[in-house]
Amino acid sequence: MALMDFIKKQFIDVIQWTEAADGTLAWRFPMRDMEIQNGATLVVRESQLAMFVNEGKVADVFMPGTYRLTTQTLPVLTNLKNWDKLFESPFKSDVYFFSTRQQIDQKWGTPQPITIRDKDFGMVRLRAFGNYAYRVADPKLFHTEISGTRDSYAVDDLDGQLRGVILQHISTAIAASGVPFLDLAANQALFADALGRDLAPALGKIGLALEGMTVQNVSLPEELQKILDQKIGMGMVGNDMGRFMQYQTAQSIPKFAESAGQGGGVAGDAMGLGAGVALGQVLAQNLQQGLQGQGGGAPLEGVRPEDVMATLEKLGELKSKGILTQEEFDAKKTELLKKLV
Repeated sequence: MALMDFIKKQFIDVIQWTEAADGTLAWRFPMRDMEIQNGATLVVRESQLAMFVNEGKVADVFMPGTYRLTTQTLPVLTNLKNWDKLFESPFKSDVYFFSTRQQIDQKWGTPQPITIRDKDFGMVRLRAFGNYAYRVADPKLFHTEISGTRDSYAVDDLDGQLRGVILQHISTAIAASGVPFLDLAANQALFADALGRDLAPALGKIGLALEGMTVQNVSLPEELQKILDQKIGMGMVGNDMGRFMQYQTAQSIPKFAESAGQGGGVAGDAMGLGAGVALGQVLAQNLQQGLQGQGGGAPLEGVRPEDVMATLEKLGELKSKGILTQEEFDAKKTELLKKLV
Protein backbone atom coordinates (compact mmCIF):
# COMPACT_ATOMS: atom_id res chain seq x y z
CA MET A 1 0.00 0.00 0.00
CA ALA A 2 2.81 2.39 0.90
CA LEU A 3 4.52 1.50 -2.40
CA MET A 4 1.32 2.33 -4.38
CA ASP A 5 0.98 5.65 -2.55
CA PHE A 6 4.56 6.48 -3.44
CA ILE A 7 3.98 5.62 -7.12
CA LYS A 8 0.81 7.73 -7.29
CA LYS A 9 2.45 10.69 -5.59
CA GLN A 10 2.97 13.66 -7.88
CA PHE A 11 6.20 15.60 -7.98
CA ILE A 12 6.79 19.17 -9.13
CA ASP A 13 9.62 19.57 -11.59
CA VAL A 14 9.17 23.23 -12.63
CA ILE A 15 8.02 26.11 -10.41
CA GLN A 16 7.16 29.32 -12.24
CA TRP A 17 4.57 32.10 -12.51
CA THR A 18 3.27 33.79 -15.63
CA GLU A 19 1.88 37.02 -14.23
CA ALA A 20 -1.65 37.89 -15.32
CA ALA A 21 -2.75 41.42 -16.19
CA ASP A 22 -4.99 41.72 -13.13
CA GLY A 23 -2.71 43.70 -10.83
CA THR A 24 -1.62 40.75 -8.67
CA LEU A 25 1.06 41.67 -6.14
CA ALA A 26 1.57 38.28 -4.45
CA TRP A 27 0.68 34.76 -5.65
CA ARG A 28 1.12 31.37 -3.95
CA PHE A 29 2.23 28.50 -6.16
CA PRO A 30 -0.48 25.77 -5.95
CA MET A 31 0.96 22.80 -4.08
CA ARG A 32 -2.03 20.66 -3.00
CA ASP A 33 -0.64 17.19 -2.24
CA MET A 34 2.31 17.54 -4.57
CA GLU A 35 5.89 17.67 -3.44
CA ILE A 36 8.88 19.48 -4.92
CA GLN A 37 11.30 17.08 -6.54
CA ASN A 38 14.91 17.37 -5.51
CA GLY A 39 16.68 19.09 -8.38
CA ALA A 40 13.47 20.76 -9.65
CA THR A 41 13.75 23.98 -11.65
CA LEU A 42 12.66 27.37 -10.32
CA VAL A 43 12.08 30.09 -12.92
CA VAL A 44 11.84 33.68 -11.67
CA ARG A 45 11.18 36.17 -14.46
CA GLU A 46 12.18 39.81 -14.62
CA SER A 47 9.89 41.99 -12.45
CA GLN A 48 9.39 39.03 -10.07
CA LEU A 49 10.76 37.68 -6.81
CA ALA A 50 10.18 34.18 -5.37
CA MET A 51 10.17 33.24 -1.70
CA PHE A 52 10.09 29.86 0.08
CA VAL A 53 8.15 29.66 3.36
CA ASN A 54 8.49 26.51 5.46
CA GLU A 55 6.21 25.82 8.42
CA GLY A 56 5.36 29.52 8.73
CA LYS A 57 8.98 30.71 8.58
CA VAL A 58 10.34 32.72 5.66
CA ALA A 59 13.32 30.85 4.21
CA ASP A 60 15.01 31.69 0.92
CA VAL A 61 14.30 34.57 -1.48
CA PHE A 62 15.24 34.32 -5.17
CA MET A 63 15.92 37.19 -7.58
CA PRO A 64 15.15 36.88 -11.33
CA GLY A 65 16.87 33.87 -12.91
CA THR A 66 16.65 30.07 -13.34
CA TYR A 67 17.67 27.83 -10.43
CA ARG A 68 18.11 24.08 -9.83
CA LEU A 69 16.79 23.45 -6.33
CA THR A 70 19.43 21.68 -4.26
CA THR A 71 20.96 22.07 -0.83
CA GLN A 72 23.30 24.63 -2.38
CA THR A 73 20.51 26.83 -3.74
CA LEU A 74 18.26 26.42 -0.66
CA PRO A 75 20.70 26.98 2.22
CA VAL A 76 18.21 28.46 4.72
CA LEU A 77 15.49 25.92 3.95
CA THR A 78 18.03 23.09 4.21
CA ASN A 79 19.08 24.35 7.61
CA LEU A 80 15.46 24.64 8.79
CA LYS A 81 14.71 21.09 7.66
CA ASN A 82 17.91 19.65 9.14
CA TRP A 83 18.37 17.42 6.09
CA ASP A 84 21.34 15.19 5.72
CA LYS A 85 24.13 16.26 3.43
CA LEU A 86 22.41 15.66 0.08
CA PHE A 87 18.64 15.79 0.91
CA GLU A 88 17.70 13.28 -1.81
CA SER A 89 14.01 13.03 -0.92
CA PRO A 90 11.27 15.33 -2.24
CA PHE A 91 10.07 18.08 0.08
CA LYS A 92 7.12 20.40 0.67
CA SER A 93 7.32 24.13 1.07
CA ASP A 94 5.05 27.06 0.28
CA VAL A 95 6.39 29.10 -2.64
CA TYR A 96 5.21 32.68 -3.13
CA PHE A 97 5.84 34.88 -6.15
CA PHE A 98 5.81 38.69 -5.90
CA SER A 99 5.42 41.18 -8.71
CA THR A 100 8.07 43.91 -8.43
CA ARG A 101 7.03 45.96 -11.45
CA GLN A 102 5.71 49.48 -10.93
CA GLN A 103 2.00 49.74 -10.21
CA ILE A 104 1.40 52.98 -12.09
CA ASP A 105 -1.49 55.47 -12.27
CA GLN A 106 -2.85 54.71 -8.82
CA LYS A 107 -5.40 57.40 -7.97
CA TRP A 108 -5.58 59.40 -4.77
CA GLY A 109 -7.83 62.27 -3.73
CA THR A 110 -9.75 63.96 -0.94
CA PRO A 111 -13.36 62.66 -0.83
CA GLN A 112 -14.22 65.58 1.47
CA PRO A 113 -12.39 68.91 1.92
CA ILE A 114 -9.61 68.72 4.49
CA THR A 115 -8.57 71.55 6.81
CA ILE A 116 -5.01 72.84 6.73
CA ARG A 117 -3.24 75.85 8.26
CA ASP A 118 -2.08 78.53 5.81
CA LYS A 119 0.06 81.56 6.72
CA ASP A 120 -2.04 83.90 4.54
CA PHE A 121 -5.60 82.71 5.28
CA GLY A 122 -5.30 80.85 8.57
CA MET A 123 -7.41 77.68 8.47
CA VAL A 124 -8.30 76.67 4.90
CA ARG A 125 -10.43 73.78 3.67
CA LEU A 126 -9.15 72.41 0.37
CA ARG A 127 -9.52 69.48 -1.99
CA ALA A 128 -6.77 67.85 -4.04
CA PHE A 129 -6.18 64.81 -6.22
CA GLY A 130 -3.45 63.17 -8.27
CA ASN A 131 -1.81 59.79 -8.90
CA TYR A 132 1.20 57.79 -7.73
CA ALA A 133 3.22 54.65 -8.49
CA TYR A 134 4.80 52.04 -6.22
CA ARG A 135 6.35 48.57 -6.26
CA VAL A 136 6.98 45.67 -3.88
CA ALA A 137 10.56 46.18 -2.63
CA ASP A 138 10.80 43.87 0.40
CA PRO A 139 8.86 40.60 -0.13
CA LYS A 140 9.53 39.32 3.40
CA LEU A 141 8.08 42.45 4.98
CA PHE A 142 5.16 42.62 2.54
CA HIS A 143 4.37 38.95 3.21
CA THR A 144 4.45 39.24 7.00
CA GLU A 145 2.66 42.61 7.19
CA ILE A 146 0.18 42.55 4.29
CA SER A 147 -0.36 39.57 1.99
CA GLY A 148 0.15 36.70 4.47
CA THR A 149 -0.92 33.19 3.45
CA ARG A 150 -3.58 34.21 0.95
CA ASP A 151 -3.56 32.50 -2.44
CA SER A 152 -3.21 35.90 -4.09
CA TYR A 153 -3.12 39.56 -3.13
CA ALA A 154 -4.01 42.27 -5.66
CA VAL A 155 -3.53 46.00 -6.08
CA ASP A 156 -7.25 46.60 -5.43
CA ASP A 157 -6.94 44.92 -2.01
CA LEU A 158 -4.39 47.56 -0.99
CA ASP A 159 -5.94 50.61 -2.66
CA GLY A 160 -8.12 51.83 0.22
CA GLN A 161 -5.32 51.52 2.77
CA LEU A 162 -2.86 53.50 0.65
CA ARG A 163 -5.41 56.26 -0.05
CA GLY A 164 -5.93 56.65 3.68
CA VAL A 165 -2.19 56.86 4.33
CA ILE A 166 -1.81 59.58 1.69
CA LEU A 167 -4.65 61.67 3.18
CA GLN A 168 -2.98 61.49 6.59
CA HIS A 169 0.19 63.06 5.18
CA ILE A 170 -1.26 65.88 3.05
CA SER A 171 -1.30 68.55 5.79
CA THR A 172 2.25 67.69 6.85
CA ALA A 173 3.44 67.77 3.24
CA ILE A 174 1.98 71.23 2.59
CA ALA A 175 3.68 72.56 5.72
CA ALA A 176 6.98 70.89 4.75
CA SER A 177 6.86 72.32 1.23
CA GLY A 178 6.79 75.89 2.59
CA VAL A 179 4.56 76.93 -0.32
CA PRO A 180 1.61 79.26 0.53
CA PHE A 181 -1.77 78.02 -0.66
CA LEU A 182 -2.08 80.71 -3.34
CA ASP A 183 1.18 79.45 -4.88
CA LEU A 184 0.35 75.73 -4.72
CA ALA A 185 -1.31 75.72 -8.14
CA ALA A 186 1.91 77.06 -9.70
CA ASN A 187 4.15 74.83 -7.59
CA GLN A 188 2.34 71.49 -7.64
CA ALA A 189 5.63 69.69 -8.31
CA LEU A 190 7.06 71.01 -5.02
CA PHE A 191 3.92 69.90 -3.20
CA ALA A 192 4.14 66.44 -4.82
CA ASP A 193 7.82 66.10 -3.87
CA ALA A 194 7.07 67.06 -0.26
CA LEU A 195 4.15 64.62 -0.14
CA GLY A 196 6.32 61.85 -1.60
CA ARG A 197 9.12 62.41 0.93
CA ASP A 198 6.63 62.33 3.80
CA LEU A 199 4.84 59.25 2.45
CA ALA A 200 7.83 57.06 1.51
CA PRO A 201 8.69 55.92 5.08
CA ALA A 202 5.09 54.85 5.72
CA LEU A 203 5.10 52.66 2.59
CA GLY A 204 8.55 51.30 3.48
CA LYS A 205 7.14 49.90 6.73
CA ILE A 206 4.96 47.48 4.73
CA GLY A 207 7.59 46.51 2.15
CA LEU A 208 6.67 48.96 -0.60
CA ALA A 209 8.77 51.58 -2.40
CA LEU A 210 7.15 54.80 -3.67
CA GLU A 211 8.24 55.35 -7.28
CA GLY A 212 6.38 58.53 -8.17
CA MET A 213 3.84 61.06 -6.87
CA THR A 214 1.91 63.75 -8.75
CA VAL A 215 -0.55 66.44 -7.69
CA GLN A 216 -2.90 67.23 -10.54
CA ASN A 217 -5.26 69.72 -8.91
CA VAL A 218 -5.67 71.76 -5.72
CA SER A 219 -8.91 73.71 -5.22
CA LEU A 220 -10.44 76.07 -2.64
CA PRO A 221 -14.00 76.16 -1.31
CA GLU A 222 -16.28 78.38 -3.39
CA GLU A 223 -16.78 81.03 -0.69
CA LEU A 224 -13.03 81.57 -0.25
CA GLN A 225 -12.56 81.64 -4.00
CA LYS A 226 -15.03 84.56 -4.21
CA ILE A 227 -13.03 86.50 -1.62
CA LEU A 228 -9.85 85.84 -3.57
CA ASP A 229 -11.50 87.10 -6.75
CA GLN A 230 -12.44 90.33 -4.96
CA LYS A 231 -8.94 90.72 -3.55
CA ILE A 232 -7.46 90.20 -7.01
CA GLY A 233 -9.82 92.92 -8.32
CA MET A 234 -8.71 95.20 -5.49
CA GLY A 235 -5.08 94.57 -6.39
CA MET A 236 -5.76 95.52 -10.00
CA VAL A 237 -6.98 99.03 -9.04
CA GLY A 238 -4.46 99.54 -6.21
CA ASN A 239 -5.18 102.55 -3.97
CA ASP A 240 -7.45 104.23 -6.54
CA MET A 241 -10.73 103.94 -4.62
CA GLY A 242 -12.64 105.63 -7.41
CA ARG A 243 -11.70 102.83 -9.78
CA PHE A 244 -12.46 100.28 -7.07
CA MET A 245 -15.99 101.65 -6.58
CA GLN A 246 -16.46 101.48 -10.35
CA TYR A 247 -15.26 97.87 -10.20
CA GLN A 248 -17.75 97.07 -7.43
CA THR A 249 -20.58 98.75 -9.38
CA ALA A 250 -19.69 96.78 -12.51
CA GLN A 251 -19.79 93.60 -10.42
CA SER A 252 -23.37 94.40 -9.33
CA ILE A 253 -24.73 95.06 -12.82
CA PRO A 254 -25.05 91.35 -13.83
CA LYS A 255 -26.98 90.64 -10.63
CA PHE A 256 -29.31 93.56 -11.37
CA ALA A 257 -29.82 92.34 -14.95
CA GLU A 258 -30.60 88.85 -13.69
CA SER A 259 -33.18 90.20 -11.24
CA ALA A 260 -34.74 92.38 -13.96
CA GLY A 261 -34.96 89.41 -16.30
CA GLN A 262 -36.90 87.49 -13.66
CA GLY A 263 -39.42 90.33 -13.40
CA GLY A 264 -39.18 90.66 -9.63
CA GLY A 265 -38.86 94.09 -8.00
CA VAL A 266 -37.32 95.80 -11.03
CA ALA A 267 -38.18 99.35 -9.94
CA GLY A 268 -36.85 98.79 -6.45
CA ASP A 269 -33.70 97.18 -7.82
CA ALA A 270 -33.20 100.10 -10.21
CA MET A 271 -33.54 102.57 -7.38
CA GLY A 272 -31.16 100.51 -5.26
CA LEU A 273 -28.62 100.32 -8.06
CA GLY A 274 -28.87 104.07 -8.74
CA ALA A 275 -28.45 104.87 -5.08
CA GLY A 276 -25.47 102.51 -4.88
CA VAL A 277 -23.80 104.13 -7.89
CA ALA A 278 -24.40 107.62 -6.49
CA LEU A 279 -23.10 106.66 -3.06
CA GLY A 280 -20.10 104.99 -4.65
CA GLN A 281 -19.29 108.16 -6.58
CA VAL A 282 -19.55 110.31 -3.47
CA LEU A 283 -17.46 107.94 -1.36
CA ALA A 284 -14.87 107.50 -4.07
CA GLN A 285 -14.56 111.27 -4.62
CA ASN A 286 -14.22 112.04 -0.92
CA LEU A 287 -11.88 109.15 -0.22
CA GLN A 288 -9.71 109.92 -3.22
CA GLN A 289 -9.37 113.51 -2.07
CA GLY A 290 -8.39 112.29 1.36
CA LEU A 291 -5.83 109.81 0.08
CA GLN A 292 -4.26 112.08 -2.53
CA GLY A 293 -4.07 115.20 -0.32
CA GLN A 294 -0.68 116.36 0.87
CA GLY A 295 0.19 115.08 4.34
CA GLY A 296 0.24 117.70 7.08
CA GLY A 297 -1.90 120.23 5.10
CA ALA A 298 -5.13 121.95 6.10
CA PRO A 299 -8.42 120.06 5.89
CA LEU A 300 -9.91 119.97 2.40
CA GLU A 301 -13.05 121.98 1.80
CA GLY A 302 -16.19 120.03 1.08
CA VAL A 303 -15.22 116.94 3.14
CA ARG A 304 -18.10 116.34 5.53
CA PRO A 305 -17.78 114.23 8.69
CA GLU A 306 -20.75 112.08 7.71
CA ASP A 307 -19.12 111.27 4.34
CA VAL A 308 -15.92 110.25 6.07
CA MET A 309 -17.84 108.05 8.51
CA ALA A 310 -19.73 106.44 5.65
CA THR A 311 -16.44 105.77 3.89
CA LEU A 312 -14.97 104.24 7.04
CA GLU A 313 -18.00 101.96 7.37
CA LYS A 314 -17.51 100.82 3.78
CA LEU A 315 -13.82 100.17 4.43
CA GLY A 316 -14.79 98.23 7.55
CA GLU A 317 -17.02 95.96 5.45
CA LEU A 318 -14.15 95.36 3.01
CA LYS A 319 -11.88 94.45 5.92
CA SER A 320 -14.42 92.04 7.41
CA LYS A 321 -14.65 90.25 4.04
CA GLY A 322 -10.89 89.91 3.88
CA ILE A 323 -10.48 92.29 0.92
CA LEU A 324 -8.52 94.79 3.04
CA THR A 325 -6.01 93.79 5.68
CA GLN A 326 -6.06 95.30 9.15
CA GLU A 327 -2.94 97.32 8.32
CA GLU A 328 -4.47 98.72 5.12
CA PHE A 329 -7.67 99.64 6.96
CA ASP A 330 -5.79 101.37 9.81
CA ALA A 331 -3.66 103.37 7.38
CA LYS A 332 -6.64 104.61 5.39
CA LYS A 333 -8.60 105.37 8.56
CA THR A 334 -5.73 107.48 9.90
CA GLU A 335 -5.48 109.46 6.67
CA LEU A 336 -9.22 110.11 6.60
CA LEU A 337 -9.44 111.20 10.23
CA LYS A 338 -6.60 113.67 9.68
CA LYS A 339 -8.86 115.52 7.24
CA LEU A 340 -11.36 116.17 10.03
CA VAL A 341 -8.82 117.70 12.40
